[in-house]
Amino acid sequence: MDGQPYPLDPEQDDLRPAKRARHTPSPAKTNGNGHARDQDLPPLSQSILGVEPIDELIKEVADWVHHVVTHRQERVGVVEVEAKIGLLKDPATGQRFTLPILTESILPPQFKGPHFESNMSPMQHRHYNQMLNNLKISSTQPKWPSTPISYAHLHLVDTFYGPDHDKIRVTREERTGNVVACVRKVRLGSLNIFCPKQVADWRISVNVEIDVSPPIGTSVLTRKKDRMRYTHEEFFVDLTQVTSSISPNSPTEIFHELEIEIARPDYLLTTMANRGNPSIPVDDRNAYDELIRAFVNNARILVRNADARPPGPPVA
Repeated sequence: MDGQPYPLDPEQDDLRPAKRARHTPSPAKTNGNGHARDQDLPPLSQSILGVEPIDELIKEVADWVHHVVTHRQERVGVVEVEAKIGLLKDPATGQRFTLPILTESILPPQFKGPHFESNMSPMQHRHYNQMLNNLKISSTQPKWPSTPISYAHLHLVDTFYGPDHDKIRVTREERTGNVVACVRKVRLGSLNIFCPKQVADWRISVNVEIDVSPPIGTSVLTRKKDRMRYTHEEFFVDLTQVTSSISPNSPTEIFHELEIEIARPDYLLTTMANRGNPSIPVDDRNAYDELIRAFVNNARILVRNADARPPGPPVA
């Protein structure tokens, strides 16, 4: 065979999942009654190479985010990488988009078929609120397998000014009126992920938020955000009820949204710059891919818990 084996890096042993234990009856060994006795076997390897193959979807997300961020024209501002839970819908029918596939899949960015809606039902909102609150409480227990989750309840008001392509957002604390941010958001790209076995899909968006001076004139949209923010390691999980209106006298609309965001843009850019650099320690050159892996896994877990009906603990 002409092909060369996949190169193995012994320094990456800590990144590999543990081998699976085996305790299999062997028909070659029997006891006095003719029944098979258990045979001691070495642990089951992840593959013929002894490693687990790279998750293709996670690698595609990592490569795409890396490309979009490193090739951005806007070199100022804060890079924002987030994933929203929602539904991909067929614009012709208004029904959920479908494809003849069985498993989670990324749609090509240039594919313009479905549109994404990040709104969810009030029942799903309550379900996620209870699930995340329970996880927050459980994360403080001694045997919790991960680090603790922190929580904040935010009441914010977003006011938008200007045309859609150059819209400025002013964010204030609802109680005090203090300005939290005044930014112009530049959209760099989005990836839609279709999940045929789940009741929800998800979308990854990459943006740049650029600080600007407070605008002058009349706002075109106001959004009040009642937000529960759960912080775990490098991520924010924001569960938000949004009340939207065009003017004080116009009808209001209420939306429910769930998103996960990389919390430290500077850390994202630092790990991205170190990606694959052979001159630095292996943990540093793999940090970006590990960050995206955790980001994708968190989004997947949120999607797999979108069905509010079944009782019981969250599913992974």
